[in-house]
Amino acid sequence: MITAMQVAAYFLSKVDDELGEGITNLKMQKLVYYAQAYHLAIFGIPLFGEEIQAWQHGPVVPDLYRKFKRFNSGPIDADDYLPTINQGLSEDVREFLDEVYEQFAQFSAWRLADMTHTEDPWKEAISTRDHVISHDSMRNFYKAFITVEA
Repeated sequence: MITAMQVAAYFLSKVDDELGEGITNLKMQKLVYYAQAYHLAIFGIPLFGEEIQAWQHGPVVPDLYRKFKRFNSGPIDADDYLPTINQGLSEDVREFLDEVYEQFAQFSAWRLADMTHTEDPWKEAISTRDHVISHDSMRNFYKAFITVEA
């Protein structure tokens, strides 16, 4: 199993600096969340082992948040993390992450946060004591959005 940091580093490798793009900590949290959620919905197993919690501004992987919080609300400096992208990512995982990135990176961090606030896994977890978004809630909710190609 890979780590949330490897997923984040892969997403950072997709950023086109020449276009002035960047990924903030807030946006990264949502991209990593959607990667986990859709991996659970499609394949039935987690993509990475770290837990995701429901925080005020949406789903967060706490360890990942702490690694990136020094960037505040600015873009994460990808150069610090790119060496980890090729460690343990199969071609299948890369293709899956490419699809997630294509689908969700087009949205702003705040739009992604708003999206998660309307979805059951975050809404259910924010009201619990530990705020953990369960794998079952992600799998069950996002499975409804999966279309099977014939």
